Amino acid sequence: MNALIGQTFQINQLIGIKDVIQLTVLSRSTIYAMMDQYSPYYDPSFPKSVKISQNRIAWSALEIHQWIESKLASRE
Repeated sequence: MNALIGQTFQINQLIGIKDVIQLTVLSRSTIYAMMDQYSPYYDPSFPKSVKISQNRIAWSALEIHQWIESKLASRE
């Protein structure tokens, strides 16, 4: 979904796993491993998901973009 590229987030928009995968270029399994505190890939800085229905979660697009920006800022 290319609609997110170059978009300014002025309201807190929720995005699904497919958009998180596209924005972060991480696999689905890596994203879930980064969220699992018992995983060796756990990253406490990765944005927390939001449960929006019984079977669906989403992420804040703003928080995902901020996480990406923090990774860019911390590179050597």
